[in-house]
Amino acid sequence: MRHRNDEGMTVAQSSNHSLEARRLPLPSGAFLAADVGGTHARIGLVSRDPDGTRPVTVLQYHRYACADWPSLTAVLQDFVGQLDHSVHVSRCAVASAGYVLGDAIVNDNLPWPVSIRDIRDSLGIEQLAVVNDFEAVAYATQFLSQADTTAVIESEAPPADGPVLVMGPGTGLGSAVLLPGKPHATVLATEAGQIALAPGNEREIEILRTLSRDRAYVSFEHALSGPGLLNLYRALCTLRGQAPVLTLPSQVTQSALERSDEAAVEALDVFCGLLGSFVGDLCLLYGARGGVFLAGGILPQIREALLASSFRQRFFNKGVMRAFLQQVPVRLMEHGQHGVIGAAGLFLDLQDGSSAFAGSRAGESAVTR
Repeated sequence: MRHRNDEGMTVAQSSNHSLEARRLPLPSGAFLAADVGGTHARIGLVSRDPDGTRPVTVLQYHRYACADWPSLTAVLQDFVGQLDHSVHVSRCAVASAGYVLGDAIVNDNLPWPVSIRDIRDSLGIEQLAVVNDFEAVAYATQFLSQADTTAVIESEAPPADGPVLVMGPGTGLGSAVLLPGKPHATVLATEAGQIALAPGNEREIEILRTLSRDRAYVSFEHALSGPGLLNLYRALCTLRGQAPVLTLPSQVTQSALERSDEAAVEALDVFCGLLGSFVGDLCLLYGARGGVFLAGGILPQIREALLASSFRQRFFNKGVMRAFLQQVPVRLMEHGQHGVIGAAGLFLDLQDGSSAFAGSRAGESAVTR
């Protein structure tokens, strides 16, 4: 049986979560591209786009729930198993949160360790590129149209030619910066989510004090992520003198949107306010005249709440720099296939001998053989 997933793609539904068995012809030069997060792994078979409007054409695509599979290798094997075996897929680009350490991609948010050697040996991959997941999403924003996004803040002038900030909360808090240039843009991966949490009002100071009781260091990711939303909810329950009854980030989101739990409603409001303040800070840090794209798995689910929240007020609340921020558009994008497209595009740039990498966490060992 087939159904439509939330990215508008036709996928297969079966008891083992596999694609339906079918063989597809494999174009010459096609390769694998994967976008791996803590919740989902998005896998695509791609080939270089002939007309150059975007780096690649996505020939086949599927989104996997990571928790349903024992490893990334198993996910890739399932995907490759649906392809025409008359042609071997020898190249693969992987976008993943984390960094390369020896043979492994290291990240606490992934459900399993990722072995580069295991992927190569199990699938016969001759060339494997590893990049940061938000680096890949940032690269793909070059090929977005306005119809692909929702305006959160409209600027008073058209976007300038300058750095573009891409960030968003999901299982973690990712961030990258696209730097325009020729022949290709450069992408700077960042650890911005690990910056120390900066409260903007008395309530947030109380929350920070509460979060600090069981950890020596509180980062923005501890508040602005799926687990972070749950952290905010629990801290607010403590401050309200009540026991938390919600145990999953999705429950906090649903209860807040339904307005059925006051602590959850406040947690989501604090979440949006902190996000606006943090995005404004990052815009100033990177001089993001080219605009902001908000991504990640959470924000599309809370779109209306985000638009009605204090995000805008907190974004502009930067003293004398308000005038600068009023020139910066902020748009919300769906994650969809963009990480796959970005990983593939960065890989092709490397193949062309014009690297678009700049300090990538996962791209430190960008091409492994």
